[in-house]
Amino acid sequence: MTDTDLAEIATFGYERARDELVNVVKMLEQGGLDLDDSLTLWERGEALANRCEEHLAGARKRVEDALAHRSEEG
Repeated sequence: MTDTDLAEIATFGYERARDELVNVVKMLEQGGLDLDDSLTLWERGEALANRCEEHLAGARKRVEDALAHRSEEG
């Protein structure tokens, strides 16, 4: 996986990263790839999963902040 690939994935929104991750998993499950292609695809999947987690962590933080702000007002 190149730095360019990682930089591209870093720009993905949650839905795009999730959809591509689903496709990566499907391709890996189908098999038929040689070892190098499988490893490259696995690395891409890891990067996509990390991107999804970044989005989810951000969303979790926003919800926690909103709840904390609400309880301060109430």
